[in-house]
Amino acid sequence: MTISPCRSHTFIDYKYLNQLLLEVQQNCRRHNYSKIVSISLEIGLVDPLLVLDKFNQKNTINFYFENRSNGEAIAAIDTVDKLEIFGKDRFTKSEEFIKNCLKNIIPISHQNQTFALPHFFCTFSFFDHHEKADYPFPAATVFLPCWQIAVKNNCCTLVMNTIINSSVNITKILDNLQRHLEIIRSLNNHSINIHKFPLNLYKKITKNGDKFKTSVASVLEIIQSSHLSKIVLADTLDVSANHDFNLLQSLNNLRQLHPNCYIFSTSNGKGQNFIGASPERLISIHKQQLITDALAGSAPRGKTPIEDAANANNLVNSTKEKHEHKLVLDFITQHLSQLGLSPQVLAPRLRQLSNIQHLWTPISAEVPNNIHPLQIVAKLHPTPAVAGAARGIACAEIRRYESFERGLYAAPLGWIDGEGNCEFIVGIRSALIDGNYARLYAGAGIVAGSDPEKEFAEVQLKLQALLKALV
Repeated sequence: MTISPCRSHTFIDYKYLNQLLLEVQQNCRRHNYSKIVSISLEIGLVDPLLVLDKFNQKNTINFYFENRSNGEAIAAIDTVDKLEIFGKDRFTKSEEFIKNCLKNIIPISHQNQTFALPHFFCTFSFFDHHEKADYPFPAATVFLPCWQIAVKNNCCTLVMNTIINSSVNITKILDNLQRHLEIIRSLNNHSINIHKFPLNLYKKITKNGDKFKTSVASVLEIIQSSHLSKIVLADTLDVSANHDFNLLQSLNNLRQLHPNCYIFSTSNGKGQNFIGASPERLISIHKQQLITDALAGSAPRGKTPIEDAANANNLVNSTKEKHEHKLVLDFITQHLSQLGLSPQVLAPRLRQLSNIQHLWTPISAEVPNNIHPLQIVAKLHPTPAVAGAARGIACAEIRRYESFERGLYAAPLGWIDGEGNCEFIVGIRSALIDGNYARLYAGAGIVAGSDPEKEFAEVQLKLQALLKALV
């Protein structure tokens, strides 16, 4: 593995850190409070996915997020502080939680790296409450991790967040940091072998396609006779294997198979994981510059360059697909404008993935200091790309026609730092993993002119892309 071009500080200046932490502790004693200290260190280049695998425990919450096209990957392991809630005010309460936490953090860092700051990792479900009581993730989870390891542009940064109060043992904290650094250093030259488990060892339980096609036919009638112009219907595929699914290998397969997607994984601390390879960014903010995506309208990739070009040409010229895309584009620009932002629509293009291609229009805007990223997430979720238009009617119909709990499927997942930078994706092309059981999710946008057979084929195409990666 290439050695990191940035300076490696795996040797800790114990004396300096010890002195700083003791000063914090003295203040805690004096004022009878506790603080969170965030220690950031540049380290030798290591794969954050390997670190996640090494330190991951079934009873801890974690988060993994990789954007290979940006040269970014970040793993967050265990929690120093967390919020788990349900209800309509989940975005507001999450914003308050982050702001209150930030007031309590003392950063110790000598670097300018993007990931040197402590990050908050967030998952929100599609709906603000669950109809199925046994769904394993809350409607909102926000946490500050104990350990955060990130790669950006071949620089690797480790962040340890730890609580300091009057009684904590400072020596033990520094010994713990040194121990983790030694384990991470031992992973420096390791790579993950690509390993695909033969599919015939799965016992697949496929849902009945007739139900999905019947639902599509029914909502097409509603579209013709009401204020609903689009609805996204999802389907699931339940898979059981004769062994527990391997999270490390499955995520590694996803990033090999889908290098231009966001690879993600989050655990609930009870043994379940939600993973996927999403092509869809909800919002990204860096130094107050926001980018979001209108991503809707789909066609399969061709088996030959000629067939591929023909499929792309048909997609770009399809009245039905362009209508579906425009619904999403108009929704995003209108809702950003309602927040007081001035969205700029960039040139439309194709988003070509390994097995599918989409109509794609990026949108940019400048975000003022008084608008928190979660206010934008709350305003945009769910877009017509994953719900429909009009949104309220579409969501009610989704509840009526889908017999399963969407949960984190098609919902916002991502991170926020203390300076308003963030990256949120939409949790599509995803699967809920529980031991040797997996439920895969995929959906299709239904508009006037949709064909139930073609929509079913599109959903199967998306499900198969994910199934190939699971081991």
